[in-house]
Amino acid sequence: MIKRNLPLMITLAVFVLGYLYCLTQFPGFASTRVICNILTDNAFLGIIAVGMTFVILSGGIDLSVGSVIAFTGVFLAKAIGFWGISPLVAFPLVLVMGCAFGAFMGLLIDALKIPAFIITLAGMFFLRGVSYLISEESIPINHPVYDALSGLAWTIPGGGRLSAMGLLMLLVVIGGIFMAHRTRFGNQVYAIGGNATSANLMGISTRSTTIRIYMLSTGLATLAGIVFSIYTQAGYALAGVGVELDAIASVVIGGTLLSGGVGTVLGTLFGVAIQGLIQTYINFDATLSSWWTKIAIGILLFIFIALQRGLTVLWENRQSSPVTRVGH
Repeated sequence: MIKRNLPLMITLAVFVLGYLYCLTQFPGFASTRVICNILTDNAFLGIIAVGMTFVILSGGIDLSVGSVIAFTGVFLAKAIGFWGISPLVAFPLVLVMGCAFGAFMGLLIDALKIPAFIITLAGMFFLRGVSYLISEESIPINHPVYDALSGLAWTIPGGGRLSAMGLLMLLVVIGGIFMAHRTRFGNQVYAIGGNATSANLMGISTRSTTIRIYMLSTGLATLAGIVFSIYTQAGYALAGVGVELDAIASVVIGGTLLSGGVGTVLGTLFGVAIQGLIQTYINFDATLSSWWTKIAIGILLFIFIALQRGLTVLWENRQSSPVTRVGH
């Protein structure tokens, strides 16, 4: 229990301390407007990170999600702007395509016993190339549905405006928490990540579960691509470059072990929030370059990976230590 909860508690502590520090430097951080802006600006990353959490919990990795965002945006821009397809039709169509691609990668990973790193790397290159084939230029998306969705927001106390994109991210996080801890699928993901051999002996179909894991990951990446296209009002083949690394960083900073089997979707939410907090602080402080965001995240990753390794070694030593009997 301690092993499972300690990384999450450390993540929460880092977020609280970071927020308090930002508050002492810039009192404007107390405004709900700033909080809502962080949610909106990181909505697509948060949605992707939820899917990535399930992948890493299973002991895998998905490098294709950034390219999924690019393909989604370019496809939607082409479908809506050139083929005359309504966004209400294009959205479910591209979601089905994204889920099917993830299911295909999951099938290859299990059937061929090839590391997920290799399969999803191939998927990353493939979709990025397809995106360029569709269009090498940025395609603007001009449609009333996009205008309505980008402007949809609700005023909350303190002057903040919670956008539909920020709300969608929170709903995805809530759904991910429920799926991870209250469904058979979630239990199977944890079991496979903990020990795939034991999971097989328990009667869990690793093939079916793996397919669903990667289908969920690319499905949420496609949803994030829709959100990103609404946020930018365009589709571009270069969109989403490096997002897969940001998502992995959010999951790791959120306390999920790269070895699999331990982690929470809630922790991932705070991992995303920490990245958003760093970026917002740098925007407030005009003297710092935006590259300091990457430096700060890199330092946090070093710390959290070292912490993960330390906790794992400590846990293994406690499990293997002999029990001393005391005579009477």
